[in-house]
Amino acid sequence: MDNSIIATFTQGQLKQEKPGFKIGDTVKVYQYIYEGDSKDKKRIQTIEGTVIAMHNLDTEKGGDISSTFTIRRISYGVGVEKVFPYHSPMIQKIEVVRLGKVRRAKLYYLRGRVGKASKVKEEIKK
Repeated sequence: MDNSIIATFTQGQLKQEKPGFKIGDTVKVYQYIYEGDSKDKKRIQTIEGTVIAMHNLDTEKGGDISSTFTIRRISYGVGVEKVFPYHSPMIQKIEVVRLGKVRRAKLYYLRGRVGKASKVKEEIKK
């Protein structure tokens, strides 16, 4: 296969808007979930958590088709991480709940923290 064919196909799949979040922000992701075996039952499930990593996702340009971001949250005392492809059609919208103030590119150190120590400082906009 020719790379130009793949490039033209992936151009149509990319989201036009830039990501409105960065690492350390708490976001709410609205994702389509298909219920059962048939594809006719579809609902929206929300997942809220802290963005701990962004792979190949440029906040200025939007990145390419393989761009992903990782969200971490604590659910019933257990840390849960989920990786989302940014340009997936299964993601309806991404809503920023809280802006985080961090000085790292990846927040993997949060995996070892429990309770209040696992919180990220909030960035105050003036």
